[in-house]
Amino acid sequence: MNISEVAKLTGLTTKTIRFYESKGVITEPRRSDNGYRLYHPKQVDELILIRRSRMVGFSLDECLEMLKWANDPNRRSADVKAKTLKKIEEIEEKVNELELMKQTLLTLAASCPGDDGAECPIIDGLCSMESKK
Repeated sequence: MNISEVAKLTGLTTKTIRFYESKGVITEPRRSDNGYRLYHPKQVDELILIRRSRMVGFSLDECLEMLKWANDPNRRSADVKAKTLKKIEEIEEKVNELELMKQTLLTLAASCPGDDGAECPIIDGLCSMESKK
């Protein structure tokens, strides 16, 4: 199948598919006599796994690891679970950081009159935050 068919099946853009190919993330597709890429269902499966892995927060390198495990009949599910639990911890840390950012912005916004005056507690607060570091 051609790249536009693969894009429809995977939900990825043709540009993203070419990017993954250039990075060696998926196995290289065969080429037709006229140079067009010819994809096999194996590449479609790889792309779907990558897309879904990216959607839940795995980096490209982590996706490569997932692909290796997907293609390894001797993989250990304990390794995959450990990687997944580690990713959950990373996501929880980011959620906490985002919550702190949100609270800081809410506090700053609540202190600002939001009128035509030049006084801006948001700017003042952000400037004073830098000097406290």
